Amino acid sequence: MKLSVIIPNYNGIRYLVKCLEELEKQDFRDYDIIVVDDASTEEGVESVVAGFPRARLIKHDVNLGFAAAVNDGIKASDSEYVFLLNNDAYVDEGCLKAILNAIEQDGQYSNTFSVQCKMLSAVNHALIDNAGDFYNILGWARTRGKNKLADSNNKPSEIFSACAGAAIYKRSILLELGLFDENHFSYLEDVDIGYRAKLYGYVNKYEPSARVFHEGSATSGSRHNEFKVRYAARNSILVRYKNQTVLQKIINFPAMETGIIIKQIYFINKGLGKAYRQGIREGRRVKKTAEERSKKVDFDSAKRKRALAVEWELIKNVIY
Repeated sequence: MKLSVIIPNYNGIRYLVKCLEELEKQDFRDYDIIVVDDASTEEGVESVVAGFPRARLIKHDVNLGFAAAVNDGIKASDSEYVFLLNNDAYVDEGCLKAILNAIEQDGQYSNTFSVQCKMLSAVNHALIDNAGDFYNILGWARTRGKNKLADSNNKPSEIFSACAGAAIYKRSILLELGLFDENHFSYLEDVDIGYRAKLYGYVNKYEPSARVFHEGSATSGSRHNEFKVRYAARNSILVRYKNQTVLQKIINFPAMETGIIIKQIYFINKGLGKAYRQGIREGRRVKKTAEERSKKVDFDSAKRKRALAVEWELIKNVIY
């Protein structure tokens, strides 16, 4: 197959059926589907997947998180490209053809690593859910276009990283980069690998003609909750630890610590200050493990030069 669609699932049967049905309507046909069920407690995923001939199922016995689920799907695929799609999202007409054309448009030797779809709210199609992710010097990952009108953000563009809820990747580069960091469990693993790709000389793009409708927070339950706040805070520490030079860490330290203070105040006001503090503490502990140290980028002269360019992006992205 040219393309494998990889759908991680955790207790999402009510969304998974719609997700699979809309894929079946695509005019592009050279694809298969790999559903990775991450130890759901609800029953019936086998019968749902069995109803779609293109789809096959991988089941986890233990809940390992989003990163491990998509990694298992990537390893099970032998396609040139993989399209990661959340179980609570569904593609619009012509989406697969549009996103594949976007990643192939510069030819075989293009340095494009990923291309993200235009993600619209499934609840209100008039609003954008995500048009690309950005990361800044404060250590914050931010969503481009969130809640803007659907007819905005209509130009293909380069972005900091693709949201893995609806994005296509070159499988060979994913393998080169070491796949998604499973220590993240969930949240910011897509920012992390997009950051890493930039240091290796690749680019991440956004294609508005490929549209996906996204429910949002179907697995975690809400925009802000203890699980999401804890893991996002934890993983924000890991992103900067692995992908920045020593000099960057020294220069960026005041801004990063300021970002932590601001977020702490914000989440205290939301009643989630304890979860945020716990996440920061966990991130500082996890980054010291041998496993996580082994995932740090090995900076040669070329990567150091690219890190300088990324540093300028981190500064500019404060305003997004």
